[in-house]
This record gives sequence, C-alpha cells and structure tokens, in this order.
Amino acid sequence: MKTIPSKAQILEWVNDHPEANSKRDIAKAFGIKGAARIELKRLLKELESEGQLERRRRHYLDAEKLPPVTVLELLAPDGSGDLFAKPIEWRGDAPAPRILFAPREADPALGRGDRFLGRLIEVAGEDHQYQARLIRRITASPNRITGIFRKETQGGRIVPVDKGQDREWRVREDATQHAEDGELVQAEQIGPRGRMGVPWARITDRLGDASAPRAVSLIAIHQHGIPDEFPDAVLREAEAAKPAPEKNREDLRDLPLVTIDPSDARDHDDAVAAHIEEDGGATIWVAIADVAHYVTPGSALDREAWKRGNSTYFPDRVVPMLPEALSADLCSLHEGVDRAVIAVRMRLDAQGNKISHRFHRGIMNSRASLAYEQAQAGADGNPDEQTEPLMDNVIRPLWHAYGLLRDARNRRQPLELDLPERRIELTPEGRVKSVNFRDRLDAHKLIEEFMVLANVAAAEELTQRGRPLLFRVHEEPSLEKMDALREVAQASGFNLAKGQVLQTSHLNRLLGQAEGTDFDELINISTLRSMTQAYYHPENYGHFGLALKSYAHFTSPIRRYADLVVHRALISGHGWGKDGLDPDQIERLDETAKHISETERRSMTAERDTTDRYLAAYLADRVGAEMTGRISGIQKFGAFVKLDDSGADGLLPIRTIGREYFHFDPDAQMLIGADTGLEIGIGQRVTVRLTEAIPMTGGLTLELLELEGNSLPRGSQKGRRRGPSGRMSTKARLAEVKRATKRRRKR
Repeated sequence: MKTIPSKAQILEWVNDHPEANSKRDIAKAFGIKGAARIELKRLLKELESEGQLERRRRHYLDAEKLPPVTVLELLAPDGSGDLFAKPIEWRGDAPAPRILFAPREADPALGRGDRFLGRLIEVAGEDHQYQARLIRRITASPNRITGIFRKETQGGRIVPVDKGQDREWRVREDATQHAEDGELVQAEQIGPRGRMGVPWARITDRLGDASAPRAVSLIAIHQHGIPDEFPDAVLREAEAAKPAPEKNREDLRDLPLVTIDPSDARDHDDAVAAHIEEDGGATIWVAIADVAHYVTPGSALDREAWKRGNSTYFPDRVVPMLPEALSADLCSLHEGVDRAVIAVRMRLDAQGNKISHRFHRGIMNSRASLAYEQAQAGADGNPDEQTEPLMDNVIRPLWHAYGLLRDARNRRQPLELDLPERRIELTPEGRVKSVNFRDRLDAHKLIEEFMVLANVAAAEELTQRGRPLLFRVHEEPSLEKMDALREVAQASGFNLAKGQVLQTSHLNRLLGQAEGTDFDELINISTLRSMTQAYYHPENYGHFGLALKSYAHFTSPIRRYADLVVHRALISGHGWGKDGLDPDQIERLDETAKHISETERRSMTAERDTTDRYLAAYLADRVGAEMTGRISGIQKFGAFVKLDDSGADGLLPIRTIGREYFHFDPDAQMLIGADTGLEIGIGQRVTVRLTEAIPMTGGLTLELLELEGNSLPRGSQKGRRRGPSGRMSTKARLAEVKRATKRRRKR
C-alpha cells in the first residue's frame, strides 16, 4: 500500500498538472487504492476548507492560481497600448493576477469589457503573471449597475444610485456573493429580462457599507470606473525613486521662488517669483516639478498615469494620478528642500505683453509655502511673521507683475464668467458641516495669470521648435448655441449682436449688461452652456475662451498627463536627456489626446455627482422647508431650480406644477400652461418647498409655491372638452397648447 501524500505534496502535484487534477488523477499519481482513498478524500476536503484548493466540478485547483483555460474580461489599453484582461472569477486572498492579452492577427477585434475564453500561460513578467491567448469570444460587455443591495428571503434587489436609473434589478440567492443588506455593490446583468422587463443581475463586487460617511465619493469612483488603487509594480517604482541629481541642471536656488496654494494643499507643483524691471516691466519665473524625470516612458508609473489621465478631487479624498511618494514628496516643491524643476523665465514690458521667454531644467529651493489668504494679507499690507521678510523681494514684485498681466488680460478680453465655486466642508467623521462659496482673491487670480502665461510660452516654444505636443483646444460655440443664447438675452432685455465674427469681447459685453441685475446668474449660466467643451489634440485649433491662438497645459504634471507630455516634448526639444517624448509616444499622440479628454470628462462627472450627493445629504434634514432659487433649466419632464443658499440643483416635476397641462417649447426653453398661458422659463425667481432629498442618488425634488413673487394661477378647465375620465381629451389639450403658443408669440 502506497503512503498517503502530505498536503504539501498534493499541492505541488496540482500545480504541476493543472489539466489533470481530479481526485481520480491524484489517487492514480500517488498509487492510492481501496480504503486509502477515504484518507485522500479527507485531506482534499481539509485543503479545500483551508482555502488552499478550490473544487470546480470534479477537479481541484490551487486557489491562488488560475486554471489553464478560463473566462476573461478585456480591460482598456494601458499607457503603452498593451491590453490586459481580468478573470471573471477569482477567489484567492491575494489580488487577482495581471494577465497580458496577446492577440494574433487572425483573432477578431475585441473591445473593452468584452468577454472571451482564454488559454493562460504562466510567465515571470515584471508587471504581469499570465499571458492569455484567445480561444473564442463569449459576449460583448454586459450591462452594469452600482447600487444598494436590499436583502430578501430569496436573494434580493439592487436599488440604483444613478439618478438616471429608476428601475431596480433583481438578484437570485446564488448570485448575491453573500452581500449584506444595505451594502454598496456592483452587479452585471445576466440572461434576458424577467417578467415586467425586470433585469436579473449577478453581484460582482461588494464595496462596503453604503451608509458610511465617506462612501459618497466611493460610489462615484466605482460608478464611473475611476482606478483608485495602484498596482504593486507602480508603488515599488515610486518608492524606489531617489531625488534627481544636480548634474546637467541649472542652479536656480538663488531665485526667491515661493509656492502659493490652498491652506490644506498636500502637494505643491508650481512655484513663482518676479522681479521689477527699470522700464516698469517685470521678469516672471514659473517653476514646475520635473515629474518627467521620475515617470519615464513605458514604465509602470507611466502606464498607470496614462490610464488614469488625471487626478480626481472629491470633498473627502483625492484619487491621484501618481502615488503619494511622488505627488506629495519628490515632486512636491516643499519649503526649504531642493527639488528638480522645469522652469520658464518670461519678460514683460510695461504694458504686460510677453516680449521673450526661455525654458530651463534646474534645481530650485522654495523660500516659503504660502496659503492664498496669507499672500493676499501681505499684499493688502497685513503681513504675518512668515510673509513680513518676503515683502520686498517676493510679495510686492509678484503683485506688480500681476498688475501688468491684469492689464494685458483686460485688453485681450478672455471670457469673464462669474460663477461662484461651492466649497463643501466636512466634519472629521465625514458628515457635511457647511456649504459655502469660495472667495476669489487677487492671490488666486495672480497664480492663474502666471500659469496661463507659462502655458502659452510652452505652446509657442514647442511650435517654434517644430516639436509634436498636445494642445489644449477650445473651439468657438456653434451658430445654433449662439442663437439660443441670443434669445435668452433678448427675453431678459439685453442685446447680443448678430452678423459678425464672434469674439469673447461680445460675450463679455452681454455679461456686463447683466451684472448686478436679477438676470446676472441666468446670463452667466446660459453663456457657459453655449460653450463647447475644451479637449486635447495634437493639432492647434486655438483657445476661444481664453482668447489665445496657441495654448497647452504645462503647469500641473503631477495631476494631468497632458502636462507630462508637454514636459517630455520640452526635454526632447532642448536635448536635456533621454526621458523626453519617444517615437512610440509621438505616434500615439492622437490616441492619448482622445483618452485623456475622456478621463477628464469622467472625473468632472464623478466630482459633480459626488457634490450633488453631499448636498442632498446636507439638505435631507430640511425636507418640508421653503427655499428660494432661480429656474436654471427646462426639460419636457419639468424644470430645474438652483437654490440660493446651497447652490444645489433640484427638480420641479412637470406633473406637480399647477393644475393644468404644460407644453414644452424647446426653442424658447419654456413650459407653457395650456389653460392660463403661464410661462415658466430660465432665470425666473421661485419659492419652492423641498419634498424629497435622496443622498444616495443626489436627487432633490421640489414643489413650486411662487413664481416671480406670485402664487400660481388656478388652471381653468371650464368649457373644455374632456375624455371619459373627466380630464381634457388629448385632442382638445393639444389644440389648447397651440393656442397658448400663438398667444405668446403674438405678444
């Protein structure tokens, strides 16, 4: 009789024979027969309960390894264009292994989210553990949902957290992944819809307690697919990085460079200095952290930065583009510490025009890390202990240079929108403490103008040298959008000229007419909505909003991949080293531009959704209270109202407005009452009652009480033809809507 093998021997054999590891195969390999099979069965059960083996059908697998043939899901390409996949099922304790997908020329094209049966080969790669070959495609990307799991006797249901989804998904008992009631989950649709069109789902990820204070941003992170965990290879590279050597760098440590940031900033990626010239002009220095030295093309850091595209900012956390070892340390321009930078020296004449610039790769040492409020107080004549010694060499020269740039800006006439930014303040526990509007100090505007000028210099420098780069493009609005804005302006009693080449100065003139009136916010919002969205592109199409012919992003490579591309282009253009833009990156600039434009929009949407959820949580205790606001949007299903105190947006459902039928006029952006001719349009002042606040979705529902200070008129139904239910017939109602529209147009 053969000796029963040890657990270690069984595990070793299973690893060496992944395709032949049933209980019969194991018994045959070790010569185990008869009653000895009972002891083998006991050992296999113990290994299974310990999590060291996983039983699938009649075969045993190492729980920390993948089977040779498995179902995979294709991920988005990384920064180098490589395709990776993830296993649909992974039950090991460690994170799922990385799988490089290696398609052959004859394979059908697969897209992100597509599922396929793949054959795996174990490899010893630095950033992946398996290589996958396609056997056959299974399905396209399934429908997914993020929501709150509600446990029931048989399985449960998922309540979506997206305001745009109102249908719950059902989950069978064997597809819950043991999720608890009230847990935040992600799920995917399985099979056809059930009765009444209800989709069935399988929970794929359990994300934690949905009621936890800091779950608000977590919802957006998972809902929008924002990567929030760095792979081990990325962290290892970041932690192994050393300060850049001084060799072949200019010594800029004598310059009085300082950083000016929010008081709670953890990273400082830009520093500024200025010198007043005898002719009344100024010399400006802008120094930016030399991120390109640490994040080199093709590295794990580079691939992850490309994948993320940018950092994402929430009230309770930041999802950074780079690990903290770089973003908060080696690439942060801390006070009194030598740091590697790429800097630009810009000379202004007495009118604030840039007459020259020159780029440098050097080493700097920050004289001080100042907060905006601190620098502003110094400029206003109230310096503190830190800014008092800096007044003559730092603060006054900076504000002199800012005055020149402000004059140049006034002549250039970029778009001057006045839309206050909300600031959500949280308690240490993550609850909303207050909602305020951020102050706009001259210190904020100074840094903005310095950064804009540095970005212009980078675009001009690379264009002059004939180097490829990514431009920041903002095209002028369409004629249709301008016509719509012109209608809003005319309805508000203002004028926007027609029949001439549109310039930002024309829009500024309109904004100036509205300033200080009841229509101030309306015109600002309508002007913003008429604009196209800025994006990145290898070709230069100008920047309409800033009224600039050439513009690129250079000043924030810690948080934007576009800036890192520009840094590399400058390195290549000046011959500063081998860490510049390589041929492969140049070839993929168009793909990179599209990708990071998409990640930027993804972050903006996630940030907006999170703000909505925090505002809904803040207002949840005030349900039933009366509030004032202004109509900010009109749709066929109702009107949106921007509330005065919080800046939150709530919905007035059309079914709750008055007692009459309302017709939606998309051209005039109005809802028109069929009986009374009542017009509800953008910009009107309203008093509303908050009837519902749902923190999980960010939804606010309102009831209209007063319009422009007047109670709603009662819709008269006298003499109207009615249907069997006593309501107006559809035909009569449509006829009345047409009559109301004609009455409005005659007026």
